[in-house]
Amino acid sequence: MLGQEEQQNNRGAPVIELENVSYTYGGGALLSDVSLQLNPGSFHFLTGPSGAGKTTLLKLCYGALLPTSGQLKAFEQDVATLDRDQMALLRRRIGVVHQDCRFLDHMTLAENVALPLMVSGRAESAQQQDLTELLNWVGLGTRQEAVPPELSGGERQRAALARAVILSPDVVLADEPTGNVDWEMSQRLLRLLVELNKMGKTVLIATHDLSLIRAAKSQVQARVLRISQRQVQLAGADL
Repeated sequence: MLGQEEQQNNRGAPVIELENVSYTYGGGALLSDVSLQLNPGSFHFLTGPSGAGKTTLLKLCYGALLPTSGQLKAFEQDVATLDRDQMALLRRRIGVVHQDCRFLDHMTLAENVALPLMVSGRAESAQQQDLTELLNWVGLGTRQEAVPPELSGGERQRAALARAVILSPDVVLADEPTGNVDWEMSQRLLRLLVELNKMGKTVLIATHDLSLIRAAKSQVQARVLRISQRQVQLAGADL
């Protein structure tokens, strides 16, 4: 099964595990019989052509979708058995950088990034120093009071990454995080994701950018997965 070799090289149970998972929508199978393990501290790229199911697989990984068949586990819990409160707690452990980077335009960048803190009930004042440090880390310390329409594409992507990790999740899922930025900014975003991995976070990046994957090889030991014919396979060594 995909993931056995990696499991031998990483301690601890998988943080996310799919076993014979299929997902069907509108009468057609998007994913079929997928078995995959994401282990603690691992780094993955997920490739495949547009429409192959990369976003669908990410949504399964953080519980936005449930499998049509098969079993999905997150942190050793069967996601299908979780109630609403349990699911909310689980999602705090998984940070997601969405492809569309949606923000509330009437709120400042800092307020947008801090939204998960407010939703989770944490006192914002107690987290202000952490928020400032996080924004400095992604290079947005001087842009805290800017509103989303004033941000460039690269700034929006970095803000999205900051928002995804504000609750210090164990897993970071990024859906085409460099799709709308130039090469220099894509490298900066990659370095930030590699830094998160070095902090012990499990990282999965969905991307069609093979150049980005090649550039990552000198920075991190990454596993490259490809969706092909509705299944997840190890990508070849030609990448």
